[in-house]
Amino acid sequence: MRSISKSKPRTFRLHKQFLIFSLSLVVFLVIILTKAPVNIQLDASRAATPIELPLSTIGRTIVDAKGKAVLPRGVNWFGMETDTHAPHGLWKRDYKEMLAQIKSLGYNLIRLPYSVAGLRSPNVSGIDFGIGSNIELQGKTPLEVMDLVIQEAGRQGLLTLLDSHRLNDQQIPELWYGDGFTEADWIDTWKMLAIRYKNQVNVIGADLKNEPHGKASWGDNNINTDWRLAAERAGNAILSVNPNWLIVVEGVEKNVPGQKLLEHWHGGNLEGVKRYPVRLSRSHKLVYSPHEYGAGVYNQPYFSASNFPKNLIERWQIGFNYIASENIAPILIGEFGGRKVDLNSKEGIWQNELVKYIQKNNLSFTYWSWNPDSSDTGGILLDDWQTVDLPKQQLLSQLLSPVQVQPPNQPSNPPVSPTPTPSVSPTPTSTVQLKVTTDINSNWETGFCISFKITNQGNTMVSNWQLAFNMNQATINNSWNADFKRQGAIQYVVTPLVWGKTIEPNQVRDIGFCANKLGSDYQPQQIKVKS
Repeated sequence: MRSISKSKPRTFRLHKQFLIFSLSLVVFLVIILTKAPVNIQLDASRAATPIELPLSTIGRTIVDAKGKAVLPRGVNWFGMETDTHAPHGLWKRDYKEMLAQIKSLGYNLIRLPYSVAGLRSPNVSGIDFGIGSNIELQGKTPLEVMDLVIQEAGRQGLLTLLDSHRLNDQQIPELWYGDGFTEADWIDTWKMLAIRYKNQVNVIGADLKNEPHGKASWGDNNINTDWRLAAERAGNAILSVNPNWLIVVEGVEKNVPGQKLLEHWHGGNLEGVKRYPVRLSRSHKLVYSPHEYGAGVYNQPYFSASNFPKNLIERWQIGFNYIASENIAPILIGEFGGRKVDLNSKEGIWQNELVKYIQKNNLSFTYWSWNPDSSDTGGILLDDWQTVDLPKQQLLSQLLSPVQVQPPNQPSNPPVSPTPTPSVSPTPTSTVQLKVTTDINSNWETGFCISFKITNQGNTMVSNWQLAFNMNQATINNSWNADFKRQGAIQYVVTPLVWGKTIEPNQVRDIGFCANKLGSDYQPQQIKVKS
């Protein structure tokens, strides 16, 4: 993250539109005819529909290998770019639990920041090896920890976007070199990762450099500072060894010839794309990625303008969204976030407006952050690393449709042979209107995570529903979207949180928990839902 700091003749427009259509058709046919797609599952309206990797782009849309639109929406889970060299929170929880919870909340992508120095280090820290299967991470290098996190994300059906966040472990550099590292170090690290994860299908691409700012420029052809040229060099180097990845290019802060807006966030200025687009050897692999924050991070002058928040729409259109509107390339907002989501504070108003804008314009994003230890934004998790910040998740849930990535086939050479996942059949409900299905998202030797999806199959809204089940040899240690209370020796009664008490017709509520196993008879039984 972050900080600031004449219309053409109609005939020409028609020819241009025909040319864009023709080029898009050619790209589509190339994608279809040249790829060897790998199947991963999407649960669309609860009916499994395949998405075939790798991903590419057609105009403003990210598509799978068959040209079907895909909308990545996820979270940033940071830590590997810091001196721990591992995702944060593993001193508190098991990494499989963490990934299962991310998926259960409706996200389908994690953006995984790293530092070049960290991947060259032999050591990790900040991991409790006594929790569940974190023991698998013991004795591993940072790169091997990344392997295991990515493999488990893939097993659970989460896409992964790698992010070159820092060169060293301390700060985000202005440029793609410095802090004791050369451009060659940066590109060589990317090539190494592109080769390493070439067959790890859930790794979808490279966010080349986090938040170019300061001296970084765009379109001035200064070999030392022009980020657009550096992105082309790195992007083409990656595609030369791994042609399947998306190349994600952030903006700069300033130094763009002819830019209209005075203020931009670090990495947020993509005004230069129109005159100076990034030129890749495979143009259908390019995604642009601005970063955007509110007054809680820095009180930009435009937050105090008399026309706030109406001025935000024009800013976002000029700064980055014209790229999607004009069908140039897709937009993935790589970072946005903040502590406040109310409708009174500047930050809360800004965040609500941006969520509406993302929804209206059908944009992809990765929210900053999953972690609660981002000092100026907080996270989706609260400080205990388990409880979900409900107002924040409720706001973001407007962007999270029931469509989720489902687990692909088990990757080759998995890091561990997990406990076989029992087959859990849909459980009949005590009413015709409500139906509950269960899914064990993650299952290992000492624990498991499970989700319950409650569907309203009727024509009227249901209020004040409850779920009940028995569970013998397991103890819940974390839950989401509902209050799980034990009654008696083995029975649990589950009450939804305030915002989830009603279920509209055809709506699905997703709740769940993670638990420690106390024996082999750990599965929930006699699951019933009633209103």
